[in-house]
Amino acid sequence: MSDIIQLLPDSVANQIAAGEVIQRPASVIKELVENSVDAGATSINVVCVDSGRTIIQVVDNGKGMSETDARLSFERHATSKIRKADDLFNLHTMGFRGEALASIAAVSQVELRTRMADDEVGTLLTVAGSRFVSQEPCSCPVGSNFKIENLFFNVPARRKFLKSNTTELNNIVSAFERIALVYPEIAFSLYNNNNEMYNLRSCGLRQRIVDIFGKKINQHLLPLDVDTSMCRISGFVGKPESARKKGAHQYFFVNGRYMKHPYFHKAVMMAYDRLVPEGEQVPYFIYFNVNADDIDVNIHPTKTEIKFGNEQAIWQILSAAVKDAVGMFNDVTAIEFDTEGQPDIPAVGGLGGVTAPKVQYNPEYNPFKESAPKRPTAPSEWDKLYAGLGDMSRQPRQTSFLPDDSEIVPSRNFNSDDAEMTIPSRGFGDADVLPSDGFGDLDEPATDEIVQSRTLPSDTELQSAATNDGLMAEKSPDHYQFKGKYIMTAVKSGLMIIDQRRAHIRILYDRYLAQMADHHSYPQKLMFPEALHLTPADGNVLASVMTEMQSLGFELSDLGGNTYAVNAVPSGLEGVNCISLLQDLIASARDVSSSSAASVDATLVSNVNHELALGMARGAAIGYGEVLSNEEMETIINSLFACTNCNYTPDGKKILAVYHQTDMEQLLG
Repeated sequence: MSDIIQLLPDSVANQIAAGEVIQRPASVIKELVENSVDAGATSINVVCVDSGRTIIQVVDNGKGMSETDARLSFERHATSKIRKADDLFNLHTMGFRGEALASIAAVSQVELRTRMADDEVGTLLTVAGSRFVSQEPCSCPVGSNFKIENLFFNVPARRKFLKSNTTELNNIVSAFERIALVYPEIAFSLYNNNNEMYNLRSCGLRQRIVDIFGKKINQHLLPLDVDTSMCRISGFVGKPESARKKGAHQYFFVNGRYMKHPYFHKAVMMAYDRLVPEGEQVPYFIYFNVNADDIDVNIHPTKTEIKFGNEQAIWQILSAAVKDAVGMFNDVTAIEFDTEGQPDIPAVGGLGGVTAPKVQYNPEYNPFKESAPKRPTAPSEWDKLYAGLGDMSRQPRQTSFLPDDSEIVPSRNFNSDDAEMTIPSRGFGDADVLPSDGFGDLDEPATDEIVQSRTLPSDTELQSAATNDGLMAEKSPDHYQFKGKYIMTAVKSGLMIIDQRRAHIRILYDRYLAQMADHHSYPQKLMFPEALHLTPADGNVLASVMTEMQSLGFELSDLGGNTYAVNAVPSGLEGVNCISLLQDLIASARDVSSSSAASVDATLVSNVNHELALGMARGAAIGYGEVLSNEEMETIINSLFACTNCNYTPDGKKILAVYHQTDMEQLLG
């Protein structure tokens, strides 16, 4: 029997390693830029063609490599950063495993030009598919110049599953930003297809954040700085008003390395409890400095998941630091106890002789003594009612108690405390007692008959009482609103309860999807166009979905520099912040494009349309607490049952439920 275990060729082994290290063009840029940082570069330039599919070039002014080092750098596990196993637990550099260049060379064509400061000439090295092609002297500046061409040229399956150019460019920008945010003292630039996306000068951390994400974020940053024997935490967190539903810039860094840490994220967000609406996120840029032997960065191939040895203690420090930063934002005036050398301000005289004010009133005053018509000598319910109205009764109405039309509430509401249906008091405040003789003139004699509030009266009783009291039309409404959130209507089997906001979201979602499918929009011009400032990544996403935005009814003009003028918005968005809505829509489109393959364009377009329509529906839908008339409730119900799915929202939340009559009867015994 022949042996079946054999060693893999180096070319195959390198391709397997590349599958872990090099997943897309952004992975190449991350590895090369990190090597440039470790080489002591003060200027790093990144150039891409076709979002890295065709060419990736990284040029730095670091210390460069000698002829021998340049050749060895493409061998597997060749590294200058570790010498023994213990060095893995005391890392102070970015790349260290010696797999990056070997993995890149295994799936691309690489050309390297490099020179050290002490050398007169540099080295030109060419490698393709892990195979050494040539090496010769060349003239080049000090530093390294890596040119990567035709990524995955020898692995067609991997190249096929690369995503769209827009998505790949977004991944490149994300990887670029994560490194640029850690090293503000290094100048960075990024170009794609000869278009400059970033040109970042050497500066401080706050300025670097502003240069990347725009000037608007500067006014929302709160400084964070705490130093303990266990760790140092610094950076910035956002003010509560900077919270967004999607697209908040949130970054954790430890010892100069980007990381993801849901546990620490929870510590940050707990500091904003009850300060930001539920489901919204605030931006933060938080940097941890800990002992290198207290963390393990080698538990994940991409090194974004990092294990802390004292995680719970750091969680407590972080939570307290963020709470302190947010608390300082309240601008509470500090009490100055050190008054030495300060001018002596004379104090106000003593409080002696100050008496409490007294209310002057005439106990014999009766506002109805002369102006009111004659009434029975025995106190009636009218007298009791007027006595409880206070100042309102000093100017009695001579004709009618009916309020203005603006005070009429056309629908009946359930009492939020005891679920009792109460006839509205029509301008009488909290009065629970109304005369049954209607809202006629004051000249009409009053009776002692009183209409009390009743629990769930029958439609006949309610219609009769409402008609007699002049509160409602002669025909009883069919729908009720409960706590400004639910629409309640009778059906054959019992009581149907509809979430008014979710129902409206479903209605608008179907409407916006139909608009995009028909490419027919209803834009509403703005009297004063608003400016939309975007990051280069968001500007790239907006350009890719501009057709869908126009189908919805947005009219945007490119002003240059990733700034757009919002000239028109879809009709029906009155009172909605269109800038925040557009930012949320762009964030949704970016999330969708990052998770959809380029080979299924129809699916990608469908997913983008879904997210845009859903975001628009959420922004334009009625909110909770909004009082609806009976006609408005009728419109919502009719439109809901005309939708493709009246039971669930587009994101799967239940819209309606039926409380069956048999359950009511069992509840009441």
